[in-house]
Amino acid sequence: MSDFLELFARVIPNAVPYVLAALCGVVTERSGLIDLALEAKLLFGAFAAAAIAYATGSLYLGIAAGAVAGAIVAAVQTGFALTLRADQIVVGIGLNIVAFAGTRLLLQLVYHEGANSPQIVGFGSALLANPAVWIAAIAAVAVPFALTRTRWGLRLRAAGDRPDALRAAGVSPARARLWAAMIGGALAGVGGAHLSLRGTGFVSDMSNGRGYMALAMVILAGWRPGIAALACVGVAIAETVSHMLQNAYGREIPPDLVVLLPYVVTLAVLAIFGGRGQPPKALGKIEG
Repeated sequence: MSDFLELFARVIPNAVPYVLAALCGVVTERSGLIDLALEAKLLFGAFAAAAIAYATGSLYLGIAAGAVAGAIVAAVQTGFALTLRADQIVVGIGLNIVAFAGTRLLLQLVYHEGANSPQIVGFGSALLANPAVWIAAIAAVAVPFALTRTRWGLRLRAAGDRPDALRAAGVSPARARLWAAMIGGALAGVGGAHLSLRGTGFVSDMSNGRGYMALAMVILAGWRPGIAALACVGVAIAETVSHMLQNAYGREIPPDLVVLLPYVVTLAVLAIFGGRGQPPKALGKIEG
């Protein structure tokens, strides 16, 4: 039992950024927008959270700043897609590149450091005291409910499947997509905040591909938020086990092989179960 509790205590914090990024991807893509900018939302959320927590001494304000940063990235992403009619895949990849280089530039400009922000006292291994853990747990239940049982969810799904019908009902698909993207971006931003506030601050490229893996889980789950969240917990379990193997058998197993375990699990699951879900019918189409 003690081993199980130890594994649980490690898996939950590792799952938070994956779950929140995946929920962001589901919400955004169910509205009809392709979301490849999950890495950018995690990174900017992580940087904003660390910067505000360091400046104010409040980890809770740091969480809020992460949410705001994620929402801003989502607004920029949506503006390029809906207003400028830019290619959504290119915009997403471009934002990820901007986040990778831009956060490093911000570290230099603000702190005169190239890789790390000043150290803060984060939440550490605490679970109950960490708001990001609670937000992830609540969102994993609330988002599936909201998508299927609320007017907001109905409009969001209509924007992704039948924007013409939504427009005929007097509702702007563009507005529905913007709100969906910003709410999703705020969730991903909190996931990024968790990365930096769980430790001692921001580290460059600390998202480490989590956004891409979360998007893979979205596709695997068939754009169903509850299933995507559970799939992300599976990725977190693989990541946790890889860390435990590295600590226990670091000298006997090549480190690079252990680090690859979450990616191997992701690819294996996608190969077995991928492609069974249907994407929103208007995904990537912005004429609505």
